[in-house]
Amino acid sequence: MVGTASSKTGKAVRKKKARVPRRRDHYHVYVIRLSDDVVCEPKFMRSNPDYEYGKPCVYVGMTGLDPDVRFDKHKAGIQSNRFVREYGLRLMPELYEVYNPMPYEGAREMEVELAIGLREAGYGVWQA
Repeated sequence: MVGTASSKTGKAVRKKKARVPRRRDHYHVYVIRLSDDVVCEPKFMRSNPDYEYGKPCVYVGMTGLDPDVRFDKHKAGIQSNRFVREYGLRLMPELYEVYNPMPYEGAREMEVELAIGLREAGYGVWQA
């Protein structure tokens, strides 16, 4: 306690404050499976000239929230992407779980790298 006298010395004794852990590694990348109907969107297809029909169409994003919470917000229209709001089906944790959580800069970079990798594999990818 601050300001209390020690019984042995008569001097004030200060307690150390407990160190609060910083929330540095709380960012996530996530992948949302989009309905195949999204291929009817010209803007989506212009962004995916090498899309291989039959491969999944996905949205890749990053968030400081839990991916499940972020998906629900997209579907509810809260800071949502139109393609996710209209065509989003489910999260695809098998494509991103291994990377999470991470620091903000890591998530920013991983979002781009993951989208590039999925495009190279023939996926239709939207990344905002």
